[in-house]
Amino acid sequence: MSGHSKWSTIKRKKGAADAKRSNMFAKLLRAVEVAAREGGGSVEANMTLASAVEKARDASVPTDNIERAIKRGTGELEGGARYEEVTYEGYGPGGVALIVDCLTDNRNRTAQDVRHAFTRNGGNLGESGSTAWMFSRKGIVQLEKDQAPDEERILEIVLDAGAEDLADSGSTWEVRTDAGALTAVRDALTGAGVPVLSSELTMLPQNSVPVQGGQARQVLALIEALEDLDDVQNVHANFDIPDEVLAEVG
Repeated sequence: MSGHSKWSTIKRKKGAADAKRSNMFAKLLRAVEVAAREGGGSVEANMTLASAVEKARDASVPTDNIERAIKRGTGELEGGARYEEVTYEGYGPGGVALIVDCLTDNRNRTAQDVRHAFTRNGGNLGESGSTAWMFSRKGIVQLEKDQAPDEERILEIVLDAGAEDLADSGSTWEVRTDAGALTAVRDALTGAGVPVLSSELTMLPQNSVPVQGGQARQVLALIEALEDLDDVQNVHANFDIPDEVLAEVG
């Protein structure tokens, strides 16, 4: 399993502090709104919206808030700021490649904030295309092992629904799918009575870069600094960090 997947699992278990929870909700709802505006308000017909809605639900965002965000996106409700998608690419300590997905109403502010986060934490902001080629857009469904059936049964369910792979992530199973098969795989699991911990569209690295010790801590500090920015939605990275370092920081 990739180091970033381990890090995501640790953070989910650690839980968000109350001070960050409202900020997290705002980011998730912003993603729902933009997905609805760009692809329509039908969850069935808009894969990006379906992923954004599921991610918001997994984080316990109230259903009414999600529905209002969809309506703002489709124009049924008046909205405030108009957000656009912007992606930044760069490198962290140890040559770790990063992709930073943002939704912003002010490109200049966001670019400055992202650049400062890279600079302060030993990274370098790169040109467009400098790291994207190292990643592939995929769907990820996570299952708690203690609530899931055995590996053979999971494979039977997900492969029939179009999954590509099943990875052992310690206390969880990670089902990997083509981006277009994410909804079908999740529906197959829930239809079979298997509880789903989370599901989302993400950028998976094709190869990982091992980092240890101080460099590993620098990489995690950079990712945390980026994720704390209001305009940043997701940070994708190709690091592979030892479990003991992840656990210590997490």
